[in-house]
Formats: sequence, C-alpha cells, structure tokens
Amino acid sequence: MSLHVVAELRAAAGHEDRLRTALESMIEPSLSEPGCRSCQPFSNPNEPGHMVVVEEWDGPDALENHFATDHFRHIAGVLESIVAEPIVIRRLVAE
Repeated sequence: MSLHVVAELRAAAGHEDRLRTALESMIEPSLSEPGCRSCQPFSNPNEPGHMVVVEEWDGPDALENHFATDHFRHIAGVLESIVAEPIVIRRLVAE
C-alpha cells in the first residue's frame, strides 16, 4: 500500500528562509531511506512563509521508521522553533 503524506507548515515572521532551508535539507536523506518513493517541498508564491511537503512512502511502517531517524528528529526540533502554528499532517491512501 502506498501512503502519501502532506504536511503544511507556516513559518513565524522572519523565519521563512530557515523553514525553506530546513525542508530542503530533508529531501536527500529521506529519499535514501528504504520505502521513501518521493519527497518534495512546495512553497506558496503568494505567501513565502507557507510551505507544503508532499511525500510518498511504501506504507505506514516506512513512515514510522522515517520518524525515528536522526535527520528527522533534528529537523523536527528545528521546526518547533520556527513555525508560527502547529504543523498539519495528513496521511492519505489511494482508494
């Protein structure tokens, strides 16, 4: 089963570039993980501090393993200090 994850983030004022850099730094290590099919951050051209990350995983186990990696835990800590509101994460599967 393929699992799609959509995470929506909004940077606190003045932290837009840090948010973009943090999310971009996750691409390569995430793609090297077993079960990661894609990982792509997108920015809202009308609101620089609004970003969405779209990922595809082989399934829930691969995603849970991702959450346990050192690089994810590091970025999660960084994100806590630069987001303006709680991160919205949606897990979606194709019917």
